[in-house]
Amino acid sequence: MQFDFCPRCGTALVPKPIGDEGLVPCCPQCDRPWFPLSYACVICVVMNECCNRVLLIRQPEVGSRFINVAGYVQPGETIEQTAAREVHEEVGLMTTGLQYVKSYYYSKRDQLMFGFAVQVAEGDLRLSCELCDAQWFSVKDALVALRESSIALQLLRDYLIMCGQETALSVDVPKMPHQIGFDG
Repeated sequence: MQFDFCPRCGTALVPKPIGDEGLVPCCPQCDRPWFPLSYACVICVVMNECCNRVLLIRQPEVGSRFINVAGYVQPGETIEQTAAREVHEEVGLMTTGLQYVKSYYYSKRDQLMFGFAVQVAEGDLRLSCELCDAQWFSVKDALVALRESSIALQLLRDYLIMCGQETALSVDVPKMPHQIGFDG
């Protein structure tokens, strides 16, 4: 999100050079820079405690596609708290384990998504009003059910690689060619 007016006082922002940041929109009234920002949210691959089943959800606005649990970070909340809260709110299950996997940028909605693997004890699902369905899948079936090139699929693949379960990726779904690593 790029600010044109000061969110505090409403004054038009003017570009001001700030160190290595270059020109940054600043409020001449409040004497404060307003850096562009993305919406912080989490995306969660929800797995049972044995890590052999994946819980995928469907929302009415995405039609028949299955997706991962996701949601926005609330003020004063850590990303770990957000991941546990979203899983509980959307499917009614309590988190028993939580592991950060990787961040992803979703340009379509200007979102910085923090990817987590969330373990839950399998139990009765209590779906939020935002969902129309939730189902448990084997890992291999989840790899097929998630849309190719989606962040949901990329997160599941990244988690499997991180856990040394690359053999689960041997279904007839090609690897993402644009995965980014930190090893150069």
